[in-house]
Amino acid sequence: MKKSFKRLGTLLMAGVMAASLVTGCGKAAGGGESAGAAGGTDKIKIGVSIWSSTDVLGSQCKKIVDKAAKANGVEVQYVDQAHVSEQVTASVEQLCAAGCQGIIICNSADSEMTSAINTCTEHGVYIAQFFRIISQENSPEVYQTACNSKYYVGAVHEDEVTNGYTLVNLLLENGDRTIGLEAWTVGDATFQLRWKGYLQAIDEWNASHPDDQATITEPVYANTSSEEGAAAAMSLYNSNPGMDALIVAGGGGDPLVGSIGAFANEGLTGKIDVVSTDFLDDLADQLKSGGMFAESGGHFCDPLFAFYLVLNAVKGNYVKEEGTFGYEILFPYLYVSSPDDYANYEKYFVNDDPYTDEELAEMASYSFEDLNKAASNLSINDVISRHSN
Repeated sequence: MKKSFKRLGTLLMAGVMAASLVTGCGKAAGGGESAGAAGGTDKIKIGVSIWSSTDVLGSQCKKIVDKAAKANGVEVQYVDQAHVSEQVTASVEQLCAAGCQGIIICNSADSEMTSAINTCTEHGVYIAQFFRIISQENSPEVYQTACNSKYYVGAVHEDEVTNGYTLVNLLLENGDRTIGLEAWTVGDATFQLRWKGYLQAIDEWNASHPDDQATITEPVYANTSSEEGAAAAMSLYNSNPGMDALIVAGGGGDPLVGSIGAFANEGLTGKIDVVSTDFLDDLADQLKSGGMFAESGGHFCDPLFAFYLVLNAVKGNYVKEEGTFGYEILFPYLYVSSPDDYANYEKYFVNDDPYTDEELAEMASYSFEDLNKAASNLSINDVISRHSN
């Protein structure tokens, strides 16, 4: 018999801190006008390299970036690259050739950023990451490439270790002990961090409960399609007798759709507790039916802040000190574990936008410190307080 589920409450935010800069390369400095900045009459054009602009999370990202671009008179161009390394690097070349002065990118692996940064440096195009940050520990050469380029602006990303740790603890507290793990692509930096959190939670549980051990499988990779997600979920279930939970690490939402659909087809809905990152469009229904147990998400505004980093770099407002990594914003996750939790999120983030046109125009003139604070503070309560007047 499983233990009763301990709710986290309406919102549980993973350790929200926002550091101006990554240490190791020094500190970046703001302010000042740069020669060649697009500050005249020409319209600024910013490119977006994204895994998909049409799946659940990708379409949410596109919607808020489009709204910010319109509010600030900026042109945007998207390239969908499916987190395929060759397509990721080609997307940067394509956007530079299209005349973009800045690019925001959700890459797959750190290794792709060497080519991306070098291409942008060659063309004098600013670039910032969203949902990603180059690992100084795991990719020191790539990290140094970022430090060496004045056109690498920085990164907006989440506390992925805490995210993974929190989701597994939700399962463990619910009594789940045999956990399957589904990832998207081998070597993805974000997955590696989430995986670290998953394993940390398992290790801590097992150390504290010698007579009640939990296991987590090695990852099965599903890329970014629902079909592969379905196949990965059933492979894990069939290969692990007694599996009572599944983590779908991410992939933009489509692998998760395929996974829970496969379980539904096999009559396993509500029998396998599924947790994931990236809110589904029908998450409220999935929580009610048992298709989903809990989910972290609500982070679709992450690329919005990367957009502002690049926009200000193009304008000459954010100038990176030579030899530094750049600007870093750590963006908060929201966690939901019941239909009531999701109803509040849906009201203030889905049915309405978390920022008005006026706010989006004003944010473009924020100092980095103010922009950083706005990102760190974003929550349902923050939206309510700003829009209640």
